[in-house]
Amino acid sequence: MSIGILLITHPGIGTALLANTSALLEACPLQTRCLEVPPDVDPDTLERQARRELDEIDDGSGVLILTDAFGSTPSNIAHRIAGDHRTQVVSGVNLPMLIRIFNYCSDSLDSLTRKAAEGGIRGIHASLQANDDSG
Repeated sequence: MSIGILLITHPGIGTALLANTSALLEACPLQTRCLEVPPDVDPDTLERQARRELDEIDDGSGVLILTDAFGSTPSNIAHRIAGDHRTQVVSGVNLPMLIRIFNYCSDSLDSLTRKAAEGGIRGIHASLQANDDSG
């Protein structure tokens, strides 16, 4: 048994992140699905589809739902379906987050959720340089 991963993102984001993570790690060790949300789709239709995806990947261990932007339609769908199973939702999915998740694939849902957030945050770096503008 293992945690399922469901990405609910805007078009192109989830599949690209999964493809790159799988290529870097040469495997996808968790049951993973991606649902991409086009701008002109009925949210209720996508919510039903998301529930089906959740049902299919939950083996009883739980599902970590990842979204790209908190407050967006994908995020709202994720939060609406989260109560259907043992789930956690993390927004702001990025490549470092997925790599970290896949490297700790045997962890519990709670631990994997913490590692996902930690990996996403630690993967962000800003190189700020002094700016001569005083304005």
